Amino acid sequence: MMKKTLLITGGAGFIGSHVVRLFVNKYPDYHIVNLDKLTYAGNLANLKDVEDKPNYEFVKADIVDSEAMLNLFQQRQFDAVIHLAAESHVDRSISNPTEFVFANVIGTVNLLNAARAAWKDHSEGKLFYHISTDEVYGSLGEEGLFTETTGYDPHSPYSASKASSDHFVRAYHDTFGLPALVSNCSNNYGSFQFPEKLIPLFINNIRNNKALPVYGKGENIRDWLWVEDHARAIDVIFHQGKVGETYNIGGHNEWTNIDLIKLMCAIMDRKLGREAGTSEKLISYVKDRAGHDLRYAIDSTKLQKELGWVPSLQFEEGLEKTIDWYLENEAWLHGVTSGDYQKYYEEQYQKR
Repeated sequence: MMKKTLLITGGAGFIGSHVVRLFVNKYPDYHIVNLDKLTYAGNLANLKDVEDKPNYEFVKADIVDSEAMLNLFQQRQFDAVIHLAAESHVDRSISNPTEFVFANVIGTVNLLNAARAAWKDHSEGKLFYHISTDEVYGSLGEEGLFTETTGYDPHSPYSASKASSDHFVRAYHDTFGLPALVSNCSNNYGSFQFPEKLIPLFINNIRNNKALPVYGKGENIRDWLWVEDHARAIDVIFHQGKVGETYNIGGHNEWTNIDLIKLMCAIMDRKLGREAGTSEKLISYVKDRAGHDLRYAIDSTKLQKELGWVPSLQFEEGLEKTIDWYLENEAWLHGVTSGDYQKYYEEQYQKR
């Protein structure tokens, strides 16, 4: 592979850490710079296995700091950016929409400005790859799928902020000729996910015999994508995708929330040696979330036909793997839930 200096933003987060690991291991000639602010969801312990690799570097910085981004791009002369850094939890966006505007909109524009300034008239071979979500498309009825041409219809502050960032990326491509592309993915699941999201939260609650709070009647439907399949898709799109294009990434695994939760309960009962049906008794129904979209489902036909990517796992297999990982990594889960993980940067990096 041609030598490149690649910036991955949000690389200490859930999806980002999987992307960083894949690129560091697969492309030893690439210099991978992982930029992360290390908010509550950024955990450098996710990358212990690659932190000493010669082609990996961590930079602690905030994409909302425009001057820092301009300086970083000028100093490093990145060949490409994979932009994952974002606030992503819908419930938090309802509590504090402004934080999502700064991180997801202003932060993205700062990176676009920095890339444009650094690349100027020498953008050939450069790429700004922006990672987004299916939530920008709004809500589906019982039938139909989101395609790359589906109109945007965001319903939460989170999805509105991501929709705005998508539009800015495309606008910089159309107005300034910045080489950029976008991908929109469905719900990710897998190892190293912060336990505020449904699957790791409920795994932890079931293990500790705590209540399983289900919004409304649990009828909302989501398409689930194994995070390592998403990382593979990002790899394929980064290397083979066409500048200016959009690619949808989905897992072809639609589940209602309540069916997913009951499946998790059954798997956990079996793995923990509990009587069948024990964990289901922990389910409690709570008031539905404001602006809660009914159904998301992605059509990945374009990605499959043009670039040859397909998901490797069906959901039941991926969920078993995911549950096994959390049960086998109780120390990681305890560190995250107790907040101890936030000491890792000081312990491992500031002393270097």
